[in-house]
Amino acid sequence: MNKTVSIIITIALVVGIGIIFFGGSKSKNSTSNSTTEFAQNTEIKDGVQYITVNAKGGYSPKISSAKAGIPTKLIVKTNGTYDCSASLVIRSLGFQKILSQTGEEVIDIGTPKIRVPLQGVCGMGMYNFLINFT
Repeated sequence: MNKTVSIIITIALVVGIGIIFFGGSKSKNSTSNSTTEFAQNTEIKDGVQYITVNAKGGYSPKISSAKAGIPTKLIVKTNGTYDCSASLVIRSLGFQKILSQTGEEVIDIGTPKIRVPLQGVCGMGMYNFLINFT
């Protein structure tokens, strides 16, 4: 009986580790939709930093990295978004809005401070994204 229990525990550990390391990233044929990697979704134009996040079935990328100390705007793109990720809440900005099903919402987030992250969450609290400022 002890041998059977050991085998079951070993299999459970292998499956659990596999899910942790390989289950989080989705392989799609589009631009960087991985939820576990940092994406190149920031650009600076005319002294303003723009961070783009896609909203559909959650937020992509889930984690972004941007520069602190630069006037910054968040662009949230929707494309046929009918789920709760269209209901965006950014508590630190006092922002709450139901986004259009297809389009872009530009949100002025001011000049972020270093190491003060910005978190967005859907209205139900199921999906979120985080922007770290360095």
